[in-house]
Amino acid sequence: MMLITVTAFSQKTKTADIWLTNADRSALFQQQKPIAFSSKADAGNPTIQVDEKETFQPIDGFGFALTGGSAMHMVRMSAESRAALIKDVFSTEDNSIGVSYLRLTIGASDLNDHVFSYDDLAPGQTDIELKRFNLGPDKNDVIPVMKEILKIDPKIKILGSPWSAPVWMKDNGDTRGGSLKPEYFDVYARYLIKYLLAMKAEGINLDAITIQNEPLHPGNNPSMLMLAEDEGRFIKVFGPKLKAAGLKTKIIAYDHNADRPDYPLAILNDPEAAKYVDGSAFHLYGGKITALTDVHNAHPEKNLYFTEQMVVERGKNNPKLNVANPVSRLFIGATRNWCRNVLEWNLAADPQNKPFTDRGGCPMCQGAVTIDSNKFTRNVAYYAMAHASKFVRPGSVRVGSNDLELLPNVAFKRPDGKKVLIVVNNGTSAQTFNIQNNGKTIIASLNNGAVGTYIWD
Repeated sequence: MMLITVTAFSQKTKTADIWLTNADRSALFQQQKPIAFSSKADAGNPTIQVDEKETFQPIDGFGFALTGGSAMHMVRMSAESRAALIKDVFSTEDNSIGVSYLRLTIGASDLNDHVFSYDDLAPGQTDIELKRFNLGPDKNDVIPVMKEILKIDPKIKILGSPWSAPVWMKDNGDTRGGSLKPEYFDVYARYLIKYLLAMKAEGINLDAITIQNEPLHPGNNPSMLMLAEDEGRFIKVFGPKLKAAGLKTKIIAYDHNADRPDYPLAILNDPEAAKYVDGSAFHLYGGKITALTDVHNAHPEKNLYFTEQMVVERGKNNPKLNVANPVSRLFIGATRNWCRNVLEWNLAADPQNKPFTDRGGCPMCQGAVTIDSNKFTRNVAYYAMAHASKFVRPGSVRVGSNDLELLPNVAFKRPDGKKVLIVVNNGTSAQTFNIQNNGKTIIASLNNGAVGTYIWD
């Protein structure tokens, strides 16, 4: 357990709350004894200075992808067990982690048990009027699970991302790879709007939509290649139709790795496309997270979102929980580079990481929770998420803090005025450090590989 040495203070002295996860699993997102403020810092310690007068982007929330596979496992749980899981993940009460943002897949992703779209036809058939459009399999799992989640958090933000257009709209006639035929741009735009309206009719309102998940990776099943020039052309068709439908759903460009910032920039540099675009979305399977700041600097009027990263534990029964890596790379890295959210991939899987599709599914995509019948266990992605989602509530604003090499961190000011600081010890030994804000000091310690979240007025 982490040891905290605190000098005796009067009962009137204010304190900071701390929640801790240790790499040796001796503390797994557990609240610790509050730390009292001091008027003096320890000159021998590194110091994190929190400056709430220096403000950056607002925060929309933190969460997971609710894939069809995740929802399938949840639906199969007993009502009581499912309710307990949903409360644990989405409530802010007690030890629940307060997830406030979800990503839905529009049609199947590679983490469904089979591939489908909402308008599947026999080879050679077309449905230009979309008369056969139907939410299909989502009615059996994603939609009922979403309705239960909305009872816990009616304001949760929802993003939708498609993996592929229906096969009959594509140039290769396959669920995997291929591109959207230009003559079907108008039809596919109406297809996506039909999805948004159908979900709205179910009481599920999407805050945003990306045009194509991983548009430069046609190897998943399903998947679809969509080059930047084609996404820009499609947005010029989709944007006016979305507005005409009376939908306020935001359009977010790109939705792929940080190694190709040129892709969203090509769209944002086109005024006719950019006027419909709220911002850009990124993953981090390639590239550097700092590329997002380059996109921000080129178009500070547009928002940035972090929409996917798989976070898994390496090796079965690993005694070490490598929680420091995803917290420093994603939750600290993405928010320090202007992202309004951070989403992990994905919410739930079974002990074999199923389901996933054939010909390009993901057999290594562990869920944040593993569902085994009516039981669920929490994995590294869950604990990484908890340190941000429970305390950095929607409407919070990132504020200034100096980032130290061995103590990467990020600070926020919440709507209720409280400050939140997330700190990772990336060193090889325990570190004691000062946290300073408005003339007050906290003296804290973290074991190597540990993550701490500090909250104070």
